[in-house]
Amino acid sequence: MNSIQILALLLAVSVSLHIAFAAALLTRRTGATLATATLTAVGTALTVLGLYFAAVAAYS
Repeated sequence: MNSIQILALLLAVSVSLHIAFAAALLTRRTGATLATATLTAVGTALTVLGLYFAAVAAYS
Protein backbone atom coordinates (compact mmCIF):
# COMPACT_ATOMS: atom_id res chain seq x y z
CA MET A 1 0.00 0.00 0.00
CA ASN A 2 1.25 3.43 -0.80
CA SER A 3 0.88 6.47 1.42
CA ILE A 4 -2.25 7.78 -0.36
CA GLN A 5 -4.08 4.48 0.22
CA ILE A 6 -3.10 4.46 3.88
CA LEU A 7 -4.27 8.04 4.35
CA ALA A 8 -7.57 7.25 2.60
CA LEU A 9 -8.09 4.25 4.88
CA LEU A 10 -7.34 6.34 7.97
CA LEU A 11 -9.81 8.96 6.77
CA ALA A 12 -12.48 6.29 6.27
CA VAL A 13 -11.91 4.90 9.76
CA SER A 14 -12.03 8.39 11.25
CA VAL A 15 -15.27 9.27 9.50
CA SER A 16 -16.73 5.92 10.48
CA LEU A 17 -15.90 6.46 14.14
CA HIS A 18 -17.34 9.98 14.12
CA ILE A 19 -20.60 8.78 12.60
CA ALA A 20 -20.75 5.84 15.01
CA PHE A 21 -20.19 8.11 18.01
CA ALA A 22 -22.96 10.43 16.83
CA ALA A 23 -25.28 7.45 16.38
CA ALA A 24 -24.45 6.19 19.87
CA LEU A 25 -25.13 9.60 21.41
CA LEU A 26 -28.41 9.89 19.55
CA THR A 27 -29.48 6.40 20.56
CA ARG A 28 -28.54 6.99 24.18
CA ARG A 29 -30.35 10.34 24.17
CA THR A 30 -33.59 8.63 23.13
CA GLY A 31 -33.56 6.61 26.34
CA ALA A 32 -31.99 3.36 25.15
CA THR A 33 -29.64 1.43 27.38
CA LEU A 34 -25.87 1.69 27.05
CA ALA A 35 -25.67 -1.79 25.53
CA THR A 36 -28.19 -0.87 22.84
CA ALA A 37 -26.35 2.36 22.07
CA THR A 38 -23.07 0.48 21.79
CA LEU A 39 -24.53 -2.12 19.44
CA THR A 40 -26.05 0.65 17.33
CA ALA A 41 -22.68 2.41 17.13
CA VAL A 42 -20.87 -0.77 16.12
CA GLY A 43 -23.46 -1.51 13.46
CA THR A 44 -23.19 2.01 12.12
CA ALA A 45 -19.39 1.91 12.02
CA LEU A 46 -19.36 -1.42 10.19
CA THR A 47 -21.95 -0.19 7.71
CA VAL A 48 -19.97 2.94 6.89
CA LEU A 49 -16.75 0.96 6.46
CA GLY A 50 -18.60 -1.62 4.35
CA LEU A 51 -19.87 1.13 2.07
CA TYR A 52 -16.35 2.54 1.78
CA PHE A 53 -14.82 -0.82 0.89
CA ALA A 54 -17.64 -1.52 -1.59
CA ALA A 55 -16.95 1.80 -3.27
CA VAL A 56 -13.24 1.07 -3.44
CA ALA A 57 -13.91 -2.39 -4.89
CA ALA A 58 -16.26 -0.97 -7.50
CA TYR A 59 -13.73 1.68 -8.45
CA SER A 60 -10.87 -0.79 -8.84
